[in-house]
Amino acid sequence: MSLFSYLDNPTSLVLMIGIRVLIIFTILPIHEYAHAYAAKKMGDNTALISGRLTMNPLAHVDIVGAIFLLVFGFGWAKPVPINPRNFKNYKKGIAITAAAGPLSNILCAAIGIFVTQIIYGIPLRSEQAVIALSYVDIALSFFISINISLAVFNLIPVPPLDGSKILSSFASAKVNMFMYSHQQLIYIAFLVLLFTNVLQVPLGFLSNLIYKGLNYLFFWVEPLMKLIF
Repeated sequence: MSLFSYLDNPTSLVLMIGIRVLIIFTILPIHEYAHAYAAKKMGDNTALISGRLTMNPLAHVDIVGAIFLLVFGFGWAKPVPINPRNFKNYKKGIAITAAAGPLSNILCAAIGIFVTQIIYGIPLRSEQAVIALSYVDIALSFFISINISLAVFNLIPVPPLDGSKILSSFASAKVNMFMYSHQQLIYIAFLVLLFTNVLQVPLGFLSNLIYKGLNYLFFWVEPLMKLIF
């Protein structure tokens, strides 16, 4: 949703601006750094030479993409440059480098869920503490959901998303040639499905599945915290 939808609620507006700034300066840079790091490990130093193997958000922020994300709720960072010809193993290098971005988002979501479970296990003895932690909980909920949504979205096998690069590493030459020859039509069809909300249900289902799986991994944290306190 655009920021204009929150103009009648100043509290929600400030919270949403803060969350989107967090996305721009933490989530997107982590995603792009993961691509750069994986590429280097696979033998390609292009991202390192280009100054993209860094957590500095200024190296990754695309001005137009950041403005779109801030105002309209969707945006992008600068893609990390890679040269697959430098990979020690061409197909493996492409697959791992592409998967690194979504996996970094899932890892961030897991950390967010872990911290949330810790918070749930802390006994609160004042109204101020309840209010403060409720805002932290809201921010963490957005942080978790955005990371999971970004991971699921990027795993869609449509160019130029990461999923298409992963698919190309395992697909036959015939499938790759079809994808390459029809990539514009595939991309247009994808945009139509995206903006008509046809993909909302399957993407929401996958996001919810990942959330439940991650949440299950940390089922022990809240009970442990209650035992400690």
